[in-house]
Order: sequence, then structure tokens, then C-alpha cells
Amino acid sequence: MTADIRLRTGATLWFTGLPSAGKTTLATALASRLRAAGHPVEILDGDAVRPVLSTELGYSRADRDANVRRIGWVAGLLARHGVLVLASVVSPFAEARDSVRDRHQADTTAFLEIHVATPVEVCADRDVKGLYAKQRSGALDGLTGIDGEYEPPRDPHLRIDTTDRSVEDSVDELISLMQKESLL
Repeated sequence: MTADIRLRTGATLWFTGLPSAGKTTLATALASRLRAAGHPVEILDGDAVRPVLSTELGYSRADRDANVRRIGWVAGLLARHGVLVLASVVSPFAEARDSVRDRHQADTTAFLEIHVATPVEVCADRDVKGLYAKQRSGALDGLTGIDGEYEPPRDPHLRIDTTDRSVEDSVDELISLMQKESLL
């Protein structure tokens, strides 16, 4: 008797971009589509993971980089075990994102960087968490993209501006990228 064994390849799709750019919206919609097709998927949203893995960290550059490395480590672990990981993390600094990519490459685990490149003006209009309003009122310093630095990816696998496109169209583009990269 022969068992039907399906080998699966995990991967990490790392969504980076300004607050309110659409990272989590895209990751959630993509996860829904992938799960419907039978793929094991986990979303690692920076806002949800930080209070669990990084409670002692603040928002200095060193602390932000440490948080990114921790989320990247978890993403790599899951991906090595056949899970498609959708990491939705502002991750403002290229060096930290590169270290996550390098760790994935060292483990021969696929890593795709997705830059959700929505302009800051659109993000501020959306302001889904109220961060831009807090920054304008003086209650928040160091908001990424306003008075906090953001280093856009130099060469992401995909750059998406969510300003004038539907979530469904963006997810279609993400699915096409995953197919092109032989992840689906």
C-alpha cells in the first residue's frame, strides 16, 4: 500500500510599507484565497506579534530591528515546515529586512519582499490606527514616513501601490508572483 504524500514548500512573503499602506489588508485577503485552495498559511502581523514577542522593546532603531529579526525568525521556522507565511511588518530599515532575507537564504527557504508602496498622503488619509492624527497633534513622535525614517526596498520582488487598485487585483498580482516563483 502506497501512501499519498504531498510535499509542500513553505515560503515567507514579507510585506513592508508605511503604516496604513495596506499591508495587513493584502495579507489577509491573500491568506483567505490561499487557504481556500488548501494551503497552510499563517499571518504574522507586526501589531499582533509585537505585544507577544517584543513586549520589552520600544521604537528606537535598534528595538525596531530586533522586532523585525524576531518576526523573521518565526517566519523562517514556519516556512521551513511547509507554511506560507505572510509577514505584515512596517520594517522601516533595509538592513533588518536584508538580515531576514539572508537567514531565509541560508536555510534555503523562499523569501519574497513585497513593497506596499502607497504614498504617505494616502496612508495619512486612511489612518486606520489613528497614528497620523496623533503625530499631527504632537502626541506621537517618530511616525514612520513622517518624522521617522523609512528606507524603501531597493529591489523588491513586487511593488504595489494600493491607491487606486482593488484588493482583489492586488491579490491576483501576488498569486501571479507566487506562481512565477514556483511557490504555487
